[in-house]
Amino acid sequence: MLPISPRFYGFCPDRIVIDMVKQVHPEGRHVDLAVNPLYSGLVPAGGVPRYRLAPGPMAPDSAAALVRDEIMLDSNARLNLATFCTTWMEPQAKELIADSLDRNLVDHDQYAQTAELETRCVNMLANLWNDQGTNGVGCSTGGSSEATMLAGLAMKFNWRARRRAQGLPADRPNLVMPSAVHTCWPKFCRYWDVEPRYVPIREPGFTVDPSEVASLCDENTIGAVAILGSSALGIYDPVAEMASALDRLQAERGVDVPLHVDAAVGGFIAPFLEPDLVWDFRVPRVLSINTSGHKFGLVYPGIGWIVWRDKKALPKELIFDCELLGGSVPTFTLNFSRSGAPVVAQYYAFLRLGFEGYRAVQQACRDVASYLAEQIAQMPALEVISNGAHLPVVALRMRPDTTVTVFDIHDRMRKHGWQIPVYHLPDALDDVVVMRMVIRNGFSRDTADILLNALRAELAELFPAPMAKADKPAMPTPRRRGPVYH
Repeated sequence: MLPISPRFYGFCPDRIVIDMVKQVHPEGRHVDLAVNPLYSGLVPAGGVPRYRLAPGPMAPDSAAALVRDEIMLDSNARLNLATFCTTWMEPQAKELIADSLDRNLVDHDQYAQTAELETRCVNMLANLWNDQGTNGVGCSTGGSSEATMLAGLAMKFNWRARRRAQGLPADRPNLVMPSAVHTCWPKFCRYWDVEPRYVPIREPGFTVDPSEVASLCDENTIGAVAILGSSALGIYDPVAEMASALDRLQAERGVDVPLHVDAAVGGFIAPFLEPDLVWDFRVPRVLSINTSGHKFGLVYPGIGWIVWRDKKALPKELIFDCELLGGSVPTFTLNFSRSGAPVVAQYYAFLRLGFEGYRAVQQACRDVASYLAEQIAQMPALEVISNGAHLPVVALRMRPDTTVTVFDIHDRMRKHGWQIPVYHLPDALDDVVVMRMVIRNGFSRDTADILLNALRAELAELFPAPMAKADKPAMPTPRRRGPVYH
């Protein structure tokens, strides 16, 4: 089998088409890898099978050389402006990761100190998110996607228990969320049989109207989701205002809807750059928050985190006591065995940076994003619609008086090595096509100038001065495959 690699077409969650399975290639199963003649004597005679195991072993240096020849075709991760994932860590962090890769995080009996580091990280995040001393509970996950699945399951189980206690049916749960949610949320709804209800994002703020969120809620709503920094544009949802709208709903109709904050990125941005922004556990209706340590938590993939306000928010039915490895271990993650290395790396980052270190890194990212946005706003035919004021993300679209599309810009920038995703926004704004740049740790102002120079050079070819309108009418923007959000 070829590696499984999901591809998502289009951005709107209710139109996601997923191509997950790679078929066996019968015509290529016996085609060997083409090996460099310099490897003669280092690899088995007759070549190396491509899609089946070789009859016998080879020397470790030979195997490593062949793998390097394959993966060198991947693009430069530091030039990838599509991903939010961390692409650089210090050498000391890499050493710690290598030292702890063999530790199975679920085996608390054998690796008790690694489990202790996980507990410390959960407490640090709860404190960072102003848990008000509520004795919250949480855990690490493989990423925010697993964390949101756990949050959704907790909301569903709690809703179902309330309904059954009242003698009411519990067979038609729904979840209310912005149309710009990450793909993991519609995936949760599909996998666990929950009706998704999408609140459209609208201009000029490119976020949801809190009153629309409340209007879609009813007695079958297991919860509502707010995004602290959308993948599409990096814009925060108005969490406090959404909570107020849900408070009014409860006062008027008796419908009590918990709020989950998907802070996959913003959970590591807002506390450091906007400590007075009320979005976290200071909002009584917020019962759970997730974040991605492997995004602006500054750790390599994959590590996510979820914290519930208190133990009541995490149903006991989701907690399993496992004695398989010796000693009783409570577990409530979707997977079982995984390496403790990402947790060790997260703890290292917390120790290494502290509050002021994180604040400095995130501020540097936002400063570069603001600089990029200011410079791009001065370029012909481009309109900046997200300028890094929330997440360090810059998103732009073409002005309406041009036949050039952002797809054209995307194709030209690839010649310079830059990977900048282009996609349609969700329903209600699906006629808007944007190009988005994520400014991560290590993307300096000098690097930004290199990008800007390449962008100016391509625009100079596309729009010779003075810029003149094309004689032919504008053609409809072609639909293309949206980005894979990591």
